[in-house]
Order: sequence, then structure tokens, then C-alpha cells
Amino acid sequence: MLPAIRPASLRMLPRGGVALMGILVVAVMPGCQLSGPVTVADPAGAAVAAPDAPVPSELAGLLAHLAADPGLRLVPIPAGSFLMGSTADEADRGEDEGPQTQVTLTRGFFLGATDVTQGQYEAVMGENPSDFKSLGRDAPVEQISWNQAVAFCQKLTERERAAGRLPAGYKFTLPTEAQWEYACRAGTTEAYAGPPADLAWYDKNSGGTTHPVATKQPNDWGLYDMTGNVYQWCLDWYGKYPGGSVEDWGGPATGQKHVLRGGSWYYGETYCRSAYRDYDPGFVGNILGFRVALVAQQ
Repeated sequence: MLPAIRPASLRMLPRGGVALMGILVVAVMPGCQLSGPVTVADPAGAAVAAPDAPVPSELAGLLAHLAADPGLRLVPIPAGSFLMGSTADEADRGEDEGPQTQVTLTRGFFLGATDVTQGQYEAVMGENPSDFKSLGRDAPVEQISWNQAVAFCQKLTERERAAGRLPAGYKFTLPTEAQWEYACRAGTTEAYAGPPADLAWYDKNSGGTTHPVATKQPNDWGLYDMTGNVYQWCLDWYGKYPGGSVEDWGGPATGQKHVLRGGSWYYGETYCRSAYRDYDPGFVGNILGFRVALVAQQ
């Protein structure tokens, strides 16, 4: 069992009693102009639903192909603004979750509706490194490093370009940490994007294992397993938030650890908070996975 106090970092959490052997995430860079900026919280703090984001016509064939096989369905995420981080009085808040920063994402992007699955990973990379192979191809892939997650994105980009489905100017990549939290919150401003028991697999309901993706409810923007099930890599180096107001924030220019988000099947409910953040623990384990994103290259 985990201690009630939130550790400063994932690397400090107990490792006994579970095979921690993998890390992986896939996500997005600032990207496709899907719509004009939309603020996702009104002045009173009430959630505002994301508007429909039009899909560029040149991407229609790619999106249809990915949704069918190998199943990397993408959700368009509109440009917009949100308050990143947690309030000083949020329960279980970590010191690294502030200062709260107003972040504007000036361009929309596409984000995987689910974590990359074992079947999807094997279809692209020709191997399946997961510990929980017995759960089948629809379980999230795990036991992957940040470098392997980036390599998956690069290979998927190359495959789709070679097939003539990915237009010039687009690529698959990991999301920035700001893009991840923006998509996770989906217009909400509370500690959780919804009831954790409805949205996430964590220690109290997971039964000590991952679960096939999309078996819990999606958030308000149609994204499954943004919290719980497996941690997700972000593109950024881990570092302090800048505070104030910024555009298209992508973390520090340099660093030693990459950001992890979302909690997992092994850890408690508090790790499913939208603002909770962590970083590369220095080992690979079956608590870590990833999600792909599609962006317009700058």
C-alpha cells in the first residue's frame, strides 16, 4: 500500500510487490489550426464545453484509416486557454503544481482517444514489450522508455507518409505537458475532470493490473484513460511553471528528466488529479504507457 502522503517524485515510491518494468507515452506538439481560440472556463469558473473542431480535408483519409486499423483514433482538440496547475488549497497538492499559469494554446491539435495499445504498438514497431501481455491487444502498452515512445511517433510518421496518407507539414509526436493538462481538464477547473471511479483505473478498483483501454467513461472531450491505467509521457523536460500568462508553453529548454502525467492502476486516487505531475523515475515499469498526437509542424 502507498503512504497517505504524496511522495515528491515517482522515483521515491515503493517498488516492492509489483513488477515495475516499463514506461511509455505518445502525444502532441503545438499543432493543427482547428478553430479559433476558445477559453475553457468562464469568469465564474464553470466548465465550458469544447466546440466542434473542424478537421482539415487533407487529413480525412488518414483519420479514417487510423480509426479502423490499427485503431489509433484521433480526437481534434481546439485552440484555447486554461489555467494550468493547482490552487494552493487543493488537497494533496504538490509544490511543483504551481505557480498557476494562464496558458494559451494558439493552435489546435489531435490527440489519441486512448493510450496506445499493445496491438497498435506491435503493428508499428514489430514487438510488444508489455508485462501484461495476457490481457490482450486492447490493453495499453507498457514497459517503454521516453526514447522508445518518441521512436514510435517517428516510425508512425514515416509509415503514414510512405503510404501517402500523411500530408506534408504534419507529424506524430508526444504532447507538451500544457497540451496534456488542457486535454485532460476538458474545460473543467476542479481537482478532477470527473469522478475518478468513473474515469480511471487506480489502486482501489484496478485489481492490481492494467485494463483494456476505453472501458471507463471518457472525459467531456471524448478522451479515455487520461488518468489512471498507465502513466503517460509528455514531450517536455520537467521544470517549474513560469507563472503569469504564456502562449504555447513547452517546458524548459533543457533538463534531465521528462514529464509523466496521469497516475496509474497501481497508485491512489489523488494521482488522478488533473494537475498532478511527475517525472522520469529512471527505470521502466508496467505502470507507464503513452498516447499519440498529430500536429502541424512549425
